[in-house]
Amino acid sequence: MAARALVFDIWQDIVRYSVTYILLLFVVMSSFSVIYYSHINRQTTSELEVLLSQKDDLNIEWRNLLLEQSSLAEHSAIESKAKNLLDMKRPNGNSEVIVTLE
Repeated sequence: MAARALVFDIWQDIVRYSVTYILLLFVVMSSFSVIYYSHINRQTTSELEVLLSQKDDLNIEWRNLLLEQSSLAEHSAIESKAKNLLDMKRPNGNSEVIVTLE
C-alpha cells in the first residue's frame, strides 16, 4: 500500500509541475542548439577565411599573368623574338611583292 501511495504522490508532483518540467526541457534543448549552431558558425567562418586567402592568392596570380601578357604582347618583344628565334628580318622595298586583284 505504501508503494502505491508513493507512486500516486510522484504522479501528482509530475502533473503539478508539468509546466516546469516542460520549460526545463526547452531550456536544455535551447542550450544544446546554441552549442551546435556556435560550432557550425565557427566551422563556416574558418572555411570563409580559407576561401578568402585562396581568392587573394588567385588575384595576385591573375595580376602577374596580366603583366606577363602585356609584356609579351609588346611590339618590340615580338620583333626581337622573331629576329632571334626564327631568323626573321624586316622586308626591304625590293623584296616586297604587291598582288592586285582584278
